[in-house]
Amino acid sequence: MNTDLYTTTLRQLNAKIIPFIIICYFVANLDKTNISIAALQMNADLGLTASMYGLGVGMFYISYIIFEIPSNIIMTKVGARVWIARIMITWGIVSAGMSLVQTPTQLYVMRFLLGMAEAGFTPGIIYYISCWFPKSNRARAMSFFYMGSVMASIIGLPISGSILNMHGIADIAGWRWLFAIEGIPAIVLGIMVLWRLPQSPDHAAWLSTAQKGWLKAQLAQDNAGVEVGANHSWTSALKNKTVLLLSLVWFLQAFGSIGITLFLPLIIKSMASDQSNLVVSLLAAVPFIAACLFMYLNGRHSDTTNERSWHLGLPLIISGLSLAIAIYTSNLLVAYGLLVLTVGFNFALTPIFWAVTTEKLAGVAAAASIAFINTVANFVGLGLPPLLGKIKDMTNSYHYGLLIVAVALILGGIIGVLVSRPARPQAPGHSASASLKQE
Repeated sequence: MNTDLYTTTLRQLNAKIIPFIIICYFVANLDKTNISIAALQMNADLGLTASMYGLGVGMFYISYIIFEIPSNIIMTKVGARVWIARIMITWGIVSAGMSLVQTPTQLYVMRFLLGMAEAGFTPGIIYYISCWFPKSNRARAMSFFYMGSVMASIIGLPISGSILNMHGIADIAGWRWLFAIEGIPAIVLGIMVLWRLPQSPDHAAWLSTAQKGWLKAQLAQDNAGVEVGANHSWTSALKNKTVLLLSLVWFLQAFGSIGITLFLPLIIKSMASDQSNLVVSLLAAVPFIAACLFMYLNGRHSDTTNERSWHLGLPLIISGLSLAIAIYTSNLLVAYGLLVLTVGFNFALTPIFWAVTTEKLAGVAAAASIAFINTVANFVGLGLPPLLGKIKDMTNSYHYGLLIVAVALILGGIIGVLVSRPARPQAPGHSASASLKQE
């Protein structure tokens, strides 16, 4: 391998692509999850019970599930640059429009439209990264990308809490200001995508001819041994055993990333009811600082050691155990510390998971499979928030709902270790891949 080309090319990719998609993903998750902060005022204004709030959260995932796979397939036809721009502009418009809702029904409709607009963004970006970064650096690239999601909580939650304090300005409720203000950046960034994200390495003016040649050769070599390659149809890819098992892992992981994230401010408020909404938003942001650190360290260590299996499964197991212990801990400070670890380790496996996935998949089949895996996980968003809300209304506690989350995380970690145990990146032989291929 040409060390100079490797170093200079990766430096260019990290400088030109990663920062911008981090910002885009930051805004995506800000607009998707700011409802958790808005709920501190909005629920009372609209007369929402915990169950109704859970339904409102879940409506996003109904449309997201319906349009996820078609969105990613369309992206492979029209190009990532144009399609990602379309996604961001439309979701920004809908997100800002959330400020106008007057009834629970209108909230449900707007959340449904938001899911429709955003469908395909996350798997689209994951597929885009896999088309640029060699597998030897993919976990680190994925960890940087997902830092945008984490920063939406680290930075976004306090910002949202501050905007909430605009309550009464121009006789407008703070939660309405929140949706209106935070929808605008997505529209601006969507327009910027058209000139900031090249369609492919051939279109990257900032790469030299030698760098383009090296990168395309390296990506072709990486894709030569995948289980589901460019010669597979997208429908046959969805029947592949590995794709189905990876879908199950991501589904169980989502019990934490969706369930805890969307209810964390409310959970903390129930633990510290005497604290202001701003303090609650700050406390809700701290676990995501741990998530950011754990993702980077886990992704870097996995790439360095060329080990995927335990880096993928063990963090999820630890996350579930931390949550289970937190439920039965009477000391509020200890319980909060365990919640921090729960969120941190839940996110730690994310870059490894998508590195493993994109090392096994390539081509249009990969785009469809990534969308399928993400779609399966979004069924958690459809069912879990209403369930957690219903359990809270019935028991006046989040404990039983969180216990379900803990069990799902532990099970997901165990399956994650098993499905990634072959560790294909560690042994580049192609005979094994042939035996694992399915129709």
